[in-house]
Amino acid sequence: MSIAKDFETTEDVIFPPGDLESNEPPLETYLHLQQMLLLIKCLDWWWRDHDNFFAAGNLSIHYSPHQRKSQDFRGPDFFVVLDTERKPRDSWVVWEEDGKYPNLIIELLSKSTATIDKGLKKQIYQDIFRTPEYFWFDPRNLEFAGFILLGGTYQPIEPNPEGLLWSQQLSLYLGVHENQLRYFNAEGQLMPTPEEIALSEAEHAEQERQKAERLAAKLRELGVDPDTI
Repeated sequence: MSIAKDFETTEDVIFPPGDLESNEPPLETYLHLQQMLLLIKCLDWWWRDHDNFFAAGNLSIHYSPHQRKSQDFRGPDFFVVLDTERKPRDSWVVWEEDGKYPNLIIELLSKSTATIDKGLKKQIYQDIFRTPEYFWFDPRNLEFAGFILLGGTYQPIEPNPEGLLWSQQLSLYLGVHENQLRYFNAEGQLMPTPEEIALSEAEHAEQERQKAERLAAKLRELGVDPDTI
C-alpha cells in the first residue's frame, strides 16, 4: 500500500482553511533542543540579508486538508523552504504557501523516533513532499547521514574527504564539529555562530587595546607623551 493511500483512512481529520497552529511535542532532550536552535540561528545569521526563505524547527507541516492526525507523523525537527516570504508562521500550511514543501529537512534522531525518522518519515518526504534533500543526525551518538532526491528516490550523499556532506539547496556543507551538526562554507571552513563571531571580535578588540597600551608605554620610555601624538 502506498504512503499516499495509507494516509486516506477513516482516521482522517479535515483541517479547515485558515491559520493552523503547530501542535508538536517538545524535543526529547536538551541536546536535541540546542541542536535545533543552533541550526536555525546560524542560518538566520548567515542569511540575515535575505528575505526569501523560511527556516524553522519542531513546527507542524499541514500538507493535506485530509491529512491523518497521527502520533506516527510529526513536524520535522528542522526544515528550510526557499523562495518564500521570510515572516513568522504558526505552522507551515502547504496549500496556503503556493503548494511549497520544504527544500531541506533535518531530523534529530532519538531512541523513540529513529525508526520512524528512517522509515515512515523518509518515505513521506520522498514520495509526498518530494523534498530534494533529507538529513538525519543523532546528537547522542553522532550518527549522521544525508540523502538527495534523484529520479524520485533518495540516494545517499557521499561525504567529502573531511566527512562533510554537501547541500545543493543551501550551497553549504553540513558536518559534525565538536559533537554538533554545523554548517561549513564551500571551502570546508566552519561557519561560526553569532556568539563565536562576537567572542572573536571581543578578543581582537582586547588584543588591539593591549597593543596600544604597549606602544604608549614604549613612547613614554622614550620621553614622548602618546596623548600628544
